[in-house]
Amino acid sequence: MKAFLEPFLPVPVVVREGERYRLDWDRPQSVGKIRAFMGNMGVLVRAYTYLCINGINGLQEVARHAVLNANYVMRRLAKHFPPAVDRFCMHECVLTAEPLAKRHGVRAMDVAKALLDYGFHAPTVYFPLPAIVPEALMIEPTETESKETLDAFIAAMEAIAREAQESPDRVRERPFQTPVRRLDEVTAARRPVLRWPPPEGRP
Repeated sequence: MKAFLEPFLPVPVVVREGERYRLDWDRPQSVGKIRAFMGNMGVLVRAYTYLCINGINGLQEVARHAVLNANYVMRRLAKHFPPAVDRFCMHECVLTAEPLAKRHGVRAMDVAKALLDYGFHAPTVYFPLPAIVPEALMIEPTETESKETLDAFIAAMEAIAREAQESPDRVRERPFQTPVRRLDEVTAARRPVLRWPPPEGRP
């Protein structure tokens, strides 16, 4: 902190008086009190820890793996889910389910829901926005995924694409294996239930 900025520090400021410390609230030029909310501090600490653990050589290696994984997935799935931009990608690839939507009525969200039945967390859907990439599927395999996991994911996507051609209604009804089937996502976003209600008869 430069000396000329010291009067503007948030209050209270810890000041030393002899052998003791006290909180000084009398700062007329202070920007005020900082609230308890710390923003994304936890994310920043985790990111910093990851940087320290890997070091410069390790970061280069994990970056290469992330790029390799994304391009591997993109090329393997291009037949069923064409790349939004057909060129070398970085750590994530953007595919489109538009051919399935046009021919069989199976949309990106249907593909995402179907993936849950195969034990995979759904990728980001509809981003980039539909005006940019219709029926977008953004897949970011990261550097930590093994080739075996990537191959299993690719096989699941291929199976979904085949099912979309042979039995599109079935894909639109997935997932079947999850405790909760399809939710009304608009209502969930507009009227979220943020607290677990106890069963009837219990406080």
